[in-house]
Amino acid sequence: MRIYDISEPIAPDTAVFPGDTPFSAEWVMRIADGASCNVSTMRMSVHCGTHSDAPRHYDEHGADVASLDLTPYLGKCRVLEVGSIGDPAVVDPAELGPESLGGHERVLLRTAARHDHRVFDPGFVALGPAAAEVLASCGVRLIGIDTPSMDHATSKELAAHHVLRRAGICLLENLDLSRVPAGDYELIALPLKIVGSDASPVRAILRELPNS
Repeated sequence: MRIYDISEPIAPDTAVFPGDTPFSAEWVMRIADGASCNVSTMRMSVHCGTHSDAPRHYDEHGADVASLDLTPYLGKCRVLEVGSIGDPAVVDPAELGPESLGGHERVLLRTAARHDHRVFDPGFVALGPAAAEVLASCGVRLIGIDTPSMDHATSKELAAHHVLRRAGICLLENLDLSRVPAGDYELIALPLKIVGSDASPVRAILRELPNS
């Protein structure tokens, strides 16, 4: 069964929100310098690359990422190619009805044919609160998107995030779905158990289903 790696690389050129902390690393020990092993340390935002937001990211009293139920991050999912409406652009909620979701509890949205982890596009397609409401009404437990956020870069209310929080829906952002055909897969995308954190990097993969 084929595996699709849908994670962005984490590297110094990985784009982050303006003002956020980019990835950097340095060697603490080097075999080349006479040490017994190589050891490195890194500094980065927990929102760098493919990641999962915890409710604490947008709710002062929300659960941290270490407290999240892992069940939604594992299991059958559907990848949908979706269009957008409006300016700034949001996912068209008309494309997210029960027929297109097919009863799936995990839904990943591809908004663009190309994906470049090195570029932060302030005009990215956000999920938006209307589409979030549709997903919540359909019983979705996890939603992923191939852009940096469920809300626009300039949003202060984070309305879509709060719709998803109230519905108990888990979030994945900055997915790279550019090489994944629309269809059904098994998702494996576990956040790290970072106590107190508002988010976590994720190594997200899709695995083809048997007989697919």
